[in-house]
Amino acid sequence: MIKRYVPSKINHRVVEAAGMLHFGGLIADDLSLDMKGQTKQICEKLDSLLAEVGSAKENLVTAMIYITDFAQKDGMNEAWLDWIPAEHLPTRATIGVSDLGQDVLIEIVVSAAR
Repeated sequence: MIKRYVPSKINHRVVEAAGMLHFGGLIADDLSLDMKGQTKQICEKLDSLLAEVGSAKENLVTAMIYITDFAQKDGMNEAWLDWIPAEHLPTRATIGVSDLGQDVLIEIVVSAAR
């Protein structure tokens, strides 16, 4: 059975299938921030969304992180590691892209167990 949560105009923020929660890509609200700041905001959004669907960051399974500037990757990693304890790190790929939208430096897509 598939369940959908948090509808928006173009998608559902979370879709659950076979006990796995799949989250649509998240970006920061304050796009004037550097990549570290945008990452921190996205992680805070993830905390809220995970709680809303009965999960937590400790249940993350995988993350796909899209960034526009590898020169800022260290700041992104710092915010990421401040947010999630090492023993709960999911699998992860960081993918460089040329454009995520005006002033968007990072977009994060995750899946988590319930």
